[in-house]
Amino acid sequence: MRRLRIALAQINTTVGDFDGNVKKILGAVDTARTFKADIVTLPELAICGYPPEDLLFKPQFIQANLQSLRKVIEASNGITAVVGFVDSDGDIYNAAALISDGKLIGTYHKMYLPNYGVFDENRYFRAGTECPVYVVNGVGIGINICEDIYNNLIGGQDELVFDGHSCIFDERGNLITRGKQFEEDFIVADLDIESVFRARLHDPRWRKESPVLEKTGWHQTKTIVSLTPSTNPKPLLKPRDVVALDPVAEVYQALVLGTGDYIRKNGFEKVVIGLSGGVDSAIVAAIAVDALGKDNVIGISMPSRYSSTGSVTDTKALVKNLGIKLKTIAIEKPFQAYLDTLTESFTGTKSDSAEENLQARVRGNLLMALSNKFGWLVLTTGNKSEMATGYTTLYGDMAGGFAVIKDVPKTLVYKLVKYRNAQVGYDLIPAPIIDKPPSAELRPDQKDSDSLPPYEVLDSILTAYVEDDKSVDQIVSLGFDKATVQKTAKLVDRSEYKRRQAPPGVKITGRAFGRDRRLPLTNLFKEW
Repeated sequence: MRRLRIALAQINTTVGDFDGNVKKILGAVDTARTFKADIVTLPELAICGYPPEDLLFKPQFIQANLQSLRKVIEASNGITAVVGFVDSDGDIYNAAALISDGKLIGTYHKMYLPNYGVFDENRYFRAGTECPVYVVNGVGIGINICEDIYNNLIGGQDELVFDGHSCIFDERGNLITRGKQFEEDFIVADLDIESVFRARLHDPRWRKESPVLEKTGWHQTKTIVSLTPSTNPKPLLKPRDVVALDPVAEVYQALVLGTGDYIRKNGFEKVVIGLSGGVDSAIVAAIAVDALGKDNVIGISMPSRYSSTGSVTDTKALVKNLGIKLKTIAIEKPFQAYLDTLTESFTGTKSDSAEENLQARVRGNLLMALSNKFGWLVLTTGNKSEMATGYTTLYGDMAGGFAVIKDVPKTLVYKLVKYRNAQVGYDLIPAPIIDKPPSAELRPDQKDSDSLPPYEVLDSILTAYVEDDKSVDQIVSLGFDKATVQKTAKLVDRSEYKRRQAPPGVKITGRAFGRDRRLPLTNLFKEW
């Protein structure tokens, strides 16, 4: 029985870290050798990291990428590897190098360049025009990159998170094995070449030239790669049983990976979080602990005259459960100092959001001061529902370096809390935090519901308006109150300027603010 042993190296690369990326690639190649793999594949643009964005406009970046590829080629003795890199040939291409036994055998150029959502590869790359077929040890091999077929990238890059979950299928599309989600992994499987041959004998469609090739002018080429098959028996492969995560678990793990990678890859070790006793800051703290470890997370309680006793005690309970440090810095003195300073300027006016927001801005200043002094990165705690409607304070609770849950609707926050507590089998995030009505606590007896529709209603409207681009009338036709829909749309549109000034955060929905949804600030098209 003829078999081809294929390995997938699911590695977490970093944009611009050529030495680090090459080290990981060579480590994967060495691992593939121990499994006696015939071929090992690496992720898209593994050499330079993905997505490199406007670094691709720098010739020195392209050259560093090519020099790094040469190091990988020189270390490929005795094995065949497919490695993602940026090719330069009159223009630049998103490419994959087929290397074998110390030589560059061929280069494939990505044909389908995504140009939607967060991807704009047409801005950088020329599309490929050839479908090369390589023969490795008598077996025909084709190469595809990402949009061509999707591959095995893993890790966080700015606001993007790639989940890995690499898959190997047989000739009938049946799953043979898969990699873990949100973790580096190494996947190996033996493909039964005789079964592939028999399946093609019984399917005459394989004998026809692809109509896509005929219409576009793309053509196929063939290159022979002759490696001497090892006479030593290959080590037995242990069966793998990787179960796909459910949607809520997927989001949670994406937030953990995205947060951890952003912090580590940018040279930070510790983070600081303002803990209000609410559910948003609680889930951000839990994610930070899972991403960085409890010793690298510092919680700051900043009570004001309006903070309830429960909020303070709930914060202490959360901190005890998570095992993190807590510092308490009361904001009454600086808040009163602001009020005293503004007394003359505010003469003759009623207390309103201006005074309320002073408290959030005092807290933001304190957190940033701690960040400056100790090198801690500030994690903000606003969710997508708040960011969408502007229910957040510019230069206040929006102040920070990374917005962990900026793309997580409030209703999903509660599901994440339930998931995290279920993982440990007890209320890691205390029940009083979950059960209390959401409140910013910037005035007496304040509730979020004073300013916003119930979150169950709000999030449904936001999904329709922000992610599905439905009109106000279309959303009303779904059964929502017209005045509520109009108010929500107005809040969303008027808050675009705030979102432009928000820190980056993990993208987990189909339409994230900033990366996916880009509206002009100066805009007189108002449906409401």
